[in-house]
Parts: sequence; structure tokens; C-alpha cells
Amino acid sequence: MARLHEHQGKALLKQLKIPIPQGGPAKSSQEAKRIALEIGKPVVIKAQIWSTGRASLGGICFADSPELAENLAEELLESGVEGFLVNTVLVEERVAIEREFFASIIIDDQSKSPVIIFSSHGGTGIEEIAKEQPQAVQQHIIDIQLGLRDFEARDMVRRTGIQGKLQLSIGAILVKLYQCARKFDARSVEINPLALTSEGKLVAVDCRITIDDYAVYRQPELDIEVAREFDRPPSELERIAWEIEKNDYRGTFYFIQMEDGFSKGEGMIGFHGAGGGGSMMSMDAVMARGYKIANFVDTSGNPPASKVYRAAKIILAQSGIDGYFASGSGVASQEQFHSARGLVKAFMEEPLRVPAVIRLGGNAEDRAIVILERAQSFVPAKIEGYGKDDSPDFCAERLESLINTHKPSNSDASSFIHTEAITPYTFPTVTNGKVTFDHAACSTCETKICIETCVPGILKLENEVPVLNISEDEAAKGKCIECLACEIECWFDGNRGGRIELPIPGLEEYQAK
Repeated sequence: MARLHEHQGKALLKQLKIPIPQGGPAKSSQEAKRIALEIGKPVVIKAQIWSTGRASLGGICFADSPELAENLAEELLESGVEGFLVNTVLVEERVAIEREFFASIIIDDQSKSPVIIFSSHGGTGIEEIAKEQPQAVQQHIIDIQLGLRDFEARDMVRRTGIQGKLQLSIGAILVKLYQCARKFDARSVEINPLALTSEGKLVAVDCRITIDDYAVYRQPELDIEVAREFDRPPSELERIAWEIEKNDYRGTFYFIQMEDGFSKGEGMIGFHGAGGGGSMMSMDAVMARGYKIANFVDTSGNPPASKVYRAAKIILAQSGIDGYFASGSGVASQEQFHSARGLVKAFMEEPLRVPAVIRLGGNAEDRAIVILERAQSFVPAKIEGYGKDDSPDFCAERLESLINTHKPSNSDASSFIHTEAITPYTFPTVTNGKVTFDHAACSTCETKICIETCVPGILKLENEVPVLNISEDEAAKGKCIECLACEIECWFDGNRGGRIELPIPGLEEYQAK
């Protein structure tokens, strides 16, 4: 899910005519002062970070003058909040609150429907309120075809003991809240507190909104940079990784950077998982041996070899890691040779400079391990491949042993270098990649291994050289699944005439810094 900052969420509430405090976001102390001057009354300055308990962290300040607002905003923007970077503050009028309420829309997996929750008591601890005063918290499953109707919203409010005009006013806001969630493809929308002011007005004092990551493309005006539920601004590598994931729905590629700014010798491991539960067990096995996890990556759900390749390249871009550990589900249904080819292409191109232990449990794992072993002669660091019968603990032990005996190579040059094709034959792939066959090399190839190992079967021999048996347009739309056989298998068992270029926008620039 993609989390919105408070000021972004309130902008959406305002579109649906849900009252919010006067104010706006500021990226500089001067801008904060200008907003405070426009408000003309005491203000609150809120650090825009994805964290609960901002007040206890020092992320919420109060100012009685524009000058003080400027100073407080400057401090937040320069110093951050308890490890959180702050690049925006929200400057709003200070609201005199008489009473607080809680309102939320969530997508409930059990009922497979939107559910609205309302409490006559707002603030922190909504779970405790529900336990101690169950009558104060009501919920209603919303019919997706009918939406939340006025009488349903009012009835919810009535059941919490609220009557009269206040019941009508809150009910109207709840209906608008659902409309907001529906319009912007939200997985959850929360107002806490929905405040009744001393002037008798209802105002959304704080809000949290998360957008369905698969619907981000339908909401370009939200300017969501990375559709992940981070508790901080995304790192540069996370941005690079998201550019790969967002338009390629073939399997999963989840990348999150857990450490940054580290150097070799600190025990940081580049972690590459496949499947949630197995990945958690594998990370635990590594950390139990005293190592730290530099990143978490998940490539599961039958990803193409190209996605695994790009994931591996991004992991290896972390120059301070001391080892590479890939391990996830031990019973994956996806063919493991796809993942092995992706890893080998990354390891040979980079080349791999740290020990790597790869546990590829699942279909065709023996074939995958052979692919990994073949690459050993072409990389300076040690690679070991294992299958489902080898436990994460055993594999973590092997990684520790390799790290302890590893001697850095004097040569960083990749041996996986293709010469310029003499007679190139090319076609595009679905992720802006490009497959090239050097027909001069292909014509003297004895094995024609690319034809045999092309998983989707889109190649044929014509005058003893490989060509498409489909159109280039069909290949670019996904008929070429980027299995990498035309390069990896050709390198080891052919005449090295096949290659595939798979761009990773921004990665070279990142590595050059």
C-alpha cells in the first residue's frame, strides 16, 4: 500500500467537503511563517513523517506567533524527528477541541468488503476503547454496489449514543469519508480525531490514508513516488527498484533497504528471499550468526528471470555488503532455473565480489544448482547452491564459513563480456529489453542450444541461425518472457552469440556516486 502524508490526505478530504483546519504544507521555514501569517492565530506545526506518536517524538509543536512558527519549522526541517528525515511540515490553525470521535474505512479481507468503523471516543487506543466500552464502537459492512447510505451512517452513530443534529452532521461526514475512499482507491482512510470544536463545528484534525498500490496508476495526481508503506522517505535504491516493479506484474519484486551508509567488515548481508515465511526463517538464520540484514528482497510468485536479475543487480549495488544470501520457500512451485539464470547473469556482469550462498528449493532445483555451479569459473567470489533439503540454518552456516575464508580478488573486471555483433539480429522485450543474436557466431554454433532451451518456444532456425517465429510486436508485448536462456545457456553450451540487455534506470548513476 502507498501511504499518504497527513497534508496529502487532508487535501483529499477537502475535495469531498470534509472540514479540515485552515493551513497548508511548508517545505521551508519562510513558507511556514507565511502560512502562519495568513492564518492569523495560534498554529500547530506537524512534521510530515509516517509514524504514530509524533507528539511524543517531538514532531508536533505549537506556536503563538509567525516568528515562533518559523523557528520551530526550521528546527524540524533541519534536525528531523528521532531518526526520521523531515522535508515537509504542516502548519495549521490550533483547534479548540470539545470532544473527539474516531472514523475509519478499511477493506476487510474476511468480509471481502469495505467496512466503516465509528467510535464516539477518539484519540489513541481505539482497540482498548472497543474492549472496555463496546457500545462506543460500531461498524458496518458496506455494500459495494450501493455504497454507504445516509440512514446507515446515521444508524451507526445513533448506536453509539449520539443524538440530534450532531448525529446528522457526523453521519453526513461518514458518507463523504466512504466517497473519498472509493474515489481515490484507498485501502484505508482514518480520521482520528474527528473533533467537535468549541464553536460547535466538526473538523478532521488528523487523518491517515493508504492507497491500493495496484491502483496508483489511476491516481497520478496524488504524485505517489513509491507505492510502499514506508515509515520514512524512500531511499534512492528503493526508488530504482520501484521503477522496475510498478509496470511489471509478473511475480513479485519487493525491495526495502534496512540499512544504509555501511562499509565492508560490518557484517552486512544482501538478502534475497522468495516467499514470506521462508524468507523470515532465512533472515533469522543469518542474524542468529551475528550478521545484519542490509536489505530485504522478495522475488516470488513465479517472477521472470529478468526480474530476479534486476533484483540481484540492485542488491549488489550496495558496495558495503560482506555476503549475498538467497533463501526463501523450500517448496516453491516456480521453476528454479529461471531464478538461477537471473542470478548468474547479475553475478557474472557485476561481477560478484562477495561470497554467495543460494538456496533454490522447488521445481527443477537440481538444474538450477548446476546453472549456479557453472558460473563459478567466471566470478571472483565463491558461490554455493543448495536445495529444499538443505535448511536455512545450514545455508547460513555455509555463508559464515565462506565469509571467514574469503579473500578479495585483485581484479574486478567482468569476464562476461560480449563483443560487438558482426551480423546482429535483434528484437525488443516487454520491459524495454533487447535480445541480440550475432548470426555470424550462431551460424557456426553446433548445439543451437537457444532453440532447445527457449522456454516460450518463440525461436526457430532459419538458414541455421535463430530468428523469431512470432512477430517483433508479439515479442515486445510479452511473448518473450525474458527467460535469459538465449544468453546464459548460449554462453555455457553454445557459441556465445546470444545476449539480452535489460535496463535498470538510475542504477549506473547510483553506483557512480
